[in-house]
Formats: sequence, C-alpha cells, structure tokens
Amino acid sequence: MAEVHVIGQIEGASGFPDHSLFCKWGIHTGGAWKVLSGLNEGQTQVDNPQSEERAHWCHPIDLHFATKGLQGWPKIHFQVWHQDKFGRNELYGYGFCHLPSSPGTHLIDCPTWRPVGTFREQVSQQFLGGGPQLRNPDLIYSGAYRYKLHTLAMGHVHLHVNIILRNFEKFGIEC
Repeated sequence: MAEVHVIGQIEGASGFPDHSLFCKWGIHTGGAWKVLSGLNEGQTQVDNPQSEERAHWCHPIDLHFATKGLQGWPKIHFQVWHQDKFGRNELYGYGFCHLPSSPGTHLIDCPTWRPVGTFREQVSQQFLGGGPQLRNPDLIYSGAYRYKLHTLAMGHVHLHVNIILRNFEKFGIEC
C-alpha cells in the first residue's frame, strides 16, 4: 500500500477578538485510509500572549497513513476556544483544510468561522458568553448542510507541515 507521512505542527492562531486561546483538532480521512501510527486528534495548551496578537501553540503533529487510493485525502479540522479569567470555555471558531497532496514543506493558514445565532442569542452572548455551537461536528468538513448556516468569519489557524509520500508510483497511484 502507498504511504503518507505528515510531520509538522499547529503553530498558533491570529485574528481572534481575545487572547487566551486553545485548539482542539482532528484528522478526517476516507474509508481507504488507515492510520499506521500517530494520533489523529488532540488539543493544544492555552496560550495567553500579553504583548502580541498571535497565540503560539507549537503543537506537534506526526501521522503515518497507508492508503489504497487518493479518494478521501486527509483533512484537518479545528475548533478554537477562548478561556476567560474564570476558566469558562467559549467556542470562537471552526475551520478545516485539506492537507497538501504534494510532498515537501507547506505553510497553511486555515480560516475559521463560527455560527451566528438569532438577535436574542447574540445579545445574550455579549453579556453572558457562550453562543451557538454545531450539534454535529461533522458539518465542519462536510459541505452537506453547511451552506444553510449563518456564520461569522473569525481568525486563522497557522500550520507548518511536511508531507512525505512513499510507494505511490509502485502501486499506480498518481498525485
């Protein structure tokens, strides 16, 4: 079987309205893909930068996949959360991007968005925090019903990944 190695890190995030951010992430693949080693989901630490507008996580990603074809190429999805001074967590954004299919080093800026509720929910969110969240997190990376959502653009998550492909030619898989 052909193999894909993904080695890199979630560097951080920028463009969000507040500091004290952390990120939950996961990798989604199609049925022809198998994780040989590494974790396909995780969570970063909370970073609260005092003097700059960018959160730094430097969270490692190290995955090794085996595949029979290109269908279902890996996607990485994010949930960016804000932690307030009382320790409460509030969702700040969802996002996803396809991992590059070409070998080499890649810098990726993944845009994020969050659902916008009704006017009443927006006012409540301003004073009490919280806000609407997706019932089914699969909507982050599947476009089935995402077009029906009312969303607001948020910041970007920054990735630095290295892609290594092995045995693609041997098994007749063309990228």
